[in-house]
Amino acid sequence: MGSMQRLIALSCAAGMAAACGASPAVLQQLVETRRVASQMHVAFASAADASNRAVMADTDETSATAVDEAKQAREAIEKDLDTLAATLRSVGYTEDQRALAAFKTHFEEYRQVDDEILPLAVENTNLKAQRLAFGPAQQAARELAATLDAATRTAKNSCCAEALAGKTRAALLEIQVLQAPHIAESEDAAMTKLENRMQELAKTARAAVDELNAPAAAAALDRFMAINAEIVTLSRRNSNVRSLALSLGRKRMITAECEADLIALEQALARHTFSATR
Repeated sequence: MGSMQRLIALSCAAGMAAACGASPAVLQQLVETRRVASQMHVAFASAADASNRAVMADTDETSATAVDEAKQAREAIEKDLDTLAATLRSVGYTEDQRALAAFKTHFEEYRQVDDEILPLAVENTNLKAQRLAFGPAQQAARELAATLDAATRTAKNSCCAEALAGKTRAALLEIQVLQAPHIAESEDAAMTKLENRMQELAKTARAAVDELNAPAAAAALDRFMAINAEIVTLSRRNSNVRSLALSLGRKRMITAECEADLIALEQALARHTFSATR
């Protein structure tokens, strides 16, 4: 709170005290507890929003910025928690202390889940795998196709060479088709099945290229398979899929519980009044 805001709060407390007979110090404590509770509620909303933005961000920089915002908001909440707990103990607001304790318990659960989500959000492994699939992998496939065309043009047995080139192209195309479902998949068993099929197709392509006896095509196939291996590794990490699943599952439920606790706390604080004395 700024100096002007504090001065206004003190003036209001003094005016209320004069009207109802309560001491300015007690009224100031009530004003302060309500302010801190409201501030904590705002900070919690900011933390949850920043965490969600980190998960949905499409660049590492945007994710990292949102993660920093989420952590800063959480630090503000923890500071307000300590301040509010001490004040409520001093004034003996039992119901309010119970509401704050409930929030503290649920916020600890929230923090634990968020600590799982935020590092995953920054990794962006599924997005990186997707960019590789739609960029370098496609370029490598085009380069392989060009070397296959060149090999068939110079082959002594053009019919046989064209058949081998066609088998390679078909295997490569199916591997590319399998990349997208692998990137989106969340289950290990399903990913393993896709990878096994990729390996079978890679063996088919390798055998055809070896029989074609085209060194340039073999080198191009090596480049494509190296990129595909990188895609699979990134996809296996599944950071975007896992962080989104946590955000839509456990975190969403815990966030709702924290929100309910904060509302209960603010309502409990709002019920405190002071009777006039003569």
